[in-house]
Amino acid sequence: MNKDKDLETLRLQINEIDNKIIELLEKRSEIVKKIGSIKREKGLSFYVPERENQIYKTLDSLKLNFMNKNSLKAIFREIMSASIKMEEPLTISYLGPEATFTHQAAIEKFGTSLYYQPEESIEDVFFDVEQDRADFGVVPIENSIEGVVNYTLDMFVNSNVKIVSEIMVDIKHNLLSKSTSLSEIKTVYSHPNALGQCKNWLKKHLPNAILLETASTAKAAKIAAKDKSAAAISSLAASSLYDLNVLAKGIEDKINNVTRFLVIGKHIPSPSGEDKTSLMFSIHDKVGALYSILKIFYDNQINLTRIESRPSKQENWSYIFYVDVDGHIESESVKKAFDSLSEVVPFVKLLGSYPKYIK
Repeated sequence: MNKDKDLETLRLQINEIDNKIIELLEKRSEIVKKIGSIKREKGLSFYVPERENQIYKTLDSLKLNFMNKNSLKAIFREIMSASIKMEEPLTISYLGPEATFTHQAAIEKFGTSLYYQPEESIEDVFFDVEQDRADFGVVPIENSIEGVVNYTLDMFVNSNVKIVSEIMVDIKHNLLSKSTSLSEIKTVYSHPNALGQCKNWLKKHLPNAILLETASTAKAAKIAAKDKSAAAISSLAASSLYDLNVLAKGIEDKINNVTRFLVIGKHIPSPSGEDKTSLMFSIHDKVGALYSILKIFYDNQINLTRIESRPSKQENWSYIFYVDVDGHIESESVKKAFDSLSEVVPFVKLLGSYPKYIK
């Protein structure tokens, strides 16, 4: 009986704390509305990734006795999402359909309060942002196993959008089906990358199954939902969306499977203190041309974290290089390197300066 009374007392204490939380959230919301009005008057961006990163850094620095930091970040992600909606109900375009990993990345970045607009192609996402049909877009750029997404790189050549943020998502593949038994599965659907990343598991557990490629992992789940003898390699979000059973979780052959996504928009965020700058440039076709470019970064003590090359599609054997470097374009060293680069290459373009991802 005493334990029942103790439980009731503790629940009453929680109720009091919850009421205080709600009261503080109301006060916060009032301030958010004022901030939104100022942003609107000054034509400022309603999504401020550098401010977002400052909040996450503060949460990381806290010494907590009971609360899990990732759980706390998830709570603040939703608080920030609701705040953005109060300031301006933004539209986020992403490479769809619903329940893809790109959709998952978009929600991880912007929370559940905003409007999400799925598109059939990366080109459509860029077009949405360019034509103001969406405020921001989310597209994949590279996977730790499969490598770079070339189509995303190519889109930056003629587009004026900027990279405003990045997201890293751990890719976990799951086997979904209307069936409850592996023995009933005759066909497995998924995106070719997912099928390739799970080939050893499939060979061991479903050696006789027919493997069929689909345009996305979410599309695979939609197909599998119509056939009890079929299964899909897809996300847990897709299992909920299409009411599928999870026959197996984490069936990827390599556990360190991470995809990097970009948030594209029309502004360059202010420095956050821990930033990344993305550039593209072409070079003259002569001996030592690339070396002389890389030396510019070396001379300015800039860390080059990534370099990719793509055919320019202007003439045969002509290439465009894409690089990521540490630092913000407003920093003296990066600005100096960019100016030096502009003097010696036929073409150079700033793709964006944005905060590094904080998990």
